[in-house]
Amino acid sequence: MISTIKHPTPSLTCSRLIPKKGLTSSPNFLPLRNSENLSCNALTKKPLYISSVEGFGLGSLLRTRKPQIECKAYEADKSLPLDINIDQQAQSEAAQKLKITVYFATWWALNVVFNIYNKKVLNAFPYPWLTSTLSLAAGSLIMLVSWATRIAEAPKTDLDFWKSLLPVAVAHTIGHVAATISMSKVAVSFTHIIKSAEPAFSVLVSSLLLGESFPWTVYLSLLPIIGGCGLSAVTELNFNMTGFMGAMISNLAFVFRNIFSKKGMKGKSVSGMNYYACLSILSLLLLAPFAFAVEGPQLWAAGWQTALSQIGPNFVWWVVAQSVFYHLYNQVSYMSLDQISPLTFSIGNTMKRISVIVSSIIIFHTPVQPVNALGAAIAILGTFLYSQ
Repeated sequence: MISTIKHPTPSLTCSRLIPKKGLTSSPNFLPLRNSENLSCNALTKKPLYISSVEGFGLGSLLRTRKPQIECKAYEADKSLPLDINIDQQAQSEAAQKLKITVYFATWWALNVVFNIYNKKVLNAFPYPWLTSTLSLAAGSLIMLVSWATRIAEAPKTDLDFWKSLLPVAVAHTIGHVAATISMSKVAVSFTHIIKSAEPAFSVLVSSLLLGESFPWTVYLSLLPIIGGCGLSAVTELNFNMTGFMGAMISNLAFVFRNIFSKKGMKGKSVSGMNYYACLSILSLLLLAPFAFAVEGPQLWAAGWQTALSQIGPNFVWWVVAQSVFYHLYNQVSYMSLDQISPLTFSIGNTMKRISVIVSSIIIFHTPVQPVNALGAAIAILGTFLYSQ
């Protein structure tokens, strides 16, 4: 704690003030020794260290003509912190906001690219279980190579880490497969309109399972989100119940994933990037057996030949692109989750869908009725109100 001690005379005795090397903040610093005839009344029971002395000495007094000595000190045990530079704190906060903004912009851009290629692959190769598996496999391979070549530092994990990661991997696997199944049945825009209801699921889960409470304005903001999604679903030209339920299940699963991830990342030395890499590897191990059981190599081989005959070599590039961009956008999103709360993550995830919905409608020429567009706009407006 900075304390200021003032005395009207230029002489001072201070047997409890101890000089400390390297703490001068002014060129007028003069060490104080017990042998010097200096006096001041220091109202403290703890030894003090001098941080600066202003107006000390005859020359200084003649120059400034101040009839006082100002002595600044702090307690030796540093039980109370020194004043923080407000300008440095403001710069630090601005840098943090800029960092999160860059993360969000990169995350959204990568997600748009992934959704475009993912839909192209599913249109030509309608096997969502294998497509989901290839996405996780590509990310796992990228990170394993990065760790082996020391491009990225390998995380230090133990058994407890993998145990805490298991529920996150289960939720991530379910949400990933459910979303891919949804996009294989309906338009990308419709899937993301339904998935824009994720904040409602987040509030519901946080209230019922975590015991969190929210202001009444938060609950009111959920009404247009739910209403807008419902209106879009009713008026969707290509409505499919499997696609609708897939998006709803994905919403619920990803909310649990975000909450479990935030809890699992607390107190861990694993960064957001490596955390998602470990998550991809564990999810791949969970998903691969189910993909083989549900679809199987025979269907994959036949579907692959059909897609190559219809699309040509570009189909292979589409598969590679959707797999790589899936890993990249999720990796960046986890780097964002490392800095923010699960609810804020859900808000960013929902706002991201605006760019996905608009770009997919333009690229795939998705027919949109005015009522359907109105429902999407209402849902997005509700998300904005929720974020406020």
